[in-house]
Amino acid sequence: MPRTPDPLQMTPFYGFFHYLTCTLSSAFFRGEVAGTEHLMIDGPFLIAANHASHLDPPVVGCHVGRQMRFFSRKTLWRNTVLGWWLDKVECIPVDRDSGDVGAIKRVLQALKDHRAIVLFPEGTRSPDGNLQQPKAGVGLMACKSGVPVVPCRVFGAREAFGKGAKFPRFGTPITVIYGPPLTASEYDDPALGKARYETAATRIFARIAALPKPEHPVI
Repeated sequence: MPRTPDPLQMTPFYGFFHYLTCTLSSAFFRGEVAGTEHLMIDGPFLIAANHASHLDPPVVGCHVGRQMRFFSRKTLWRNTVLGWWLDKVECIPVDRDSGDVGAIKRVLQALKDHRAIVLFPEGTRSPDGNLQQPKAGVGLMACKSGVPVVPCRVFGAREAFGKGAKFPRFGTPITVIYGPPLTASEYDDPALGKARYETAATRIFARIAALPKPEHPVI
């Protein structure tokens, strides 16, 4: 079951939208949630999840009882109002068409400040819901920080609001599974040289792919 949010680890602005997202998710996309005991209540960590829908960030984050930071493509800041909102919830702007060194630095600094961050190793939404090849970027950030990485798999998000859909399909259940965290020794091997970050990303994503959908309802 989702953990009770800790208001001391959320700004009032983020806390309001966290509550709103939880309410809407439960009302319109009620699915199962499992593995929240693997989420750390303090200290830095990463959540790495599969990505098939615009709904993935809110449904992954709304079950975490502390304030998370998310990536958003830099072009979204062109809209003044949306850009203001993204800043208020502390999203990290990223240029997906190039190696965004600035975004990587902001992630590493946030982790040094004992923050928690949600990443999507595939980099973009899957067009068919199938898992895609992970990018090396998540491996780089994990290896550079050495923090625990919680694998997360989302089921049903593509069916609810997949790539190309104009409107969400309300009533479609979305299930979120969090797995046991990987330690740095499990995903990182500095001896691999140039293949280090790609290998780390592959190991992290393999844990995501291995997470099964619950066979029975989680109460």
